[in-house]
Amino acid sequence: MKNLIALLVLSVALMFTLALAQTQHEEHGDHGHETANQHIPAHGPAPSKGNYKPAPRTQKGFVDKKGHPDAPHVHSDGKWIGHTARNDPHYHLDHPWEHGRFTGGFGREHVWRLAGGNRERFWFNGFYFSVAAVDYTYCNDWRWDSDDIVIYEDPDHNGWYLAYNVRLGTYIHVMFLG
Repeated sequence: MKNLIALLVLSVALMFTLALAQTQHEEHGDHGHETANQHIPAHGPAPSKGNYKPAPRTQKGFVDKKGHPDAPHVHSDGKWIGHTARNDPHYHLDHPWEHGRFTGGFGREHVWRLAGGNRERFWFNGFYFSVAAVDYTYCNDWRWDSDDIVIYEDPDHNGWYLAYNVRLGTYIHVMFLG
């Protein structure tokens, strides 16, 4: 009888452990380091070495190679294309982090599934963000209710984070709303 009770307790403990692991997996939105054969950068961009300078009028966008998106994106070697230098007036905030700082985790170990919203306000796992107005056109093809994203700290623009879309390989500047 003692063996039967011990087996029952062990079975219940195992089921509880498996259920808890599944819940934590779903809560963190962690779908691994690669999703749908897309690269997830190991880290965000390096801090810029210079100050912001307006791009010349002849700039043709972000298509640096055939087949690359005309939006800020990241190469498989980790090079962040389109990230502007510090002091870019487009990303200036009078009150950086006025809603607090995002604490959910950064980098490819934290893949989040978007749960709804739009560019003005979107969310996942109880965290809310908004897209920088200057980046609106770069997220027109985002699926606000199902895309996987990764959040990185922006080393050059106080108060902003970078949201990397795993499906598209592009990123935008986002502000944490709480």
